[in-house]
Amino acid sequence: MAKESNFVVEEVSNIVKESVEGVIGGGSYQPIKVTQWTSNIVEQCLSHLTELKKPFKYIVNCVIMQKTGAGLHTASSCFWDNTTDGSCTVRWENKTMYCIVNVDN
Repeated sequence: MAKESNFVVEEVSNIVKESVEGVIGGGSYQPIKVTQWTSNIVEQCLSHLTELKKPFKYIVNCVIMQKTGAGLHTASSCFWDNTTDGSCTVRWENKTMYCIVNVDN
């Protein structure tokens, strides 16, 4: 399989981290901004992923949660071709919030 058509977790992870930093940066949790932040993060991730010119369809999910001590548990499952498909989850945090972004192709 050609390297160009593989899902490279490190590459995707860097795109996600840059997108989250670019959108939220050093901001504090503000409920009124969460909807816009999540939309912008997903849009930036998709934009940068499509610039890779790989033959994939991408699914990007983003959750932003205020740090209050509450628990958050997630799970996902996929049926795919392990030689070409993949998944990447990035957890980003600052003093006031968590941001969890998942990319599947």
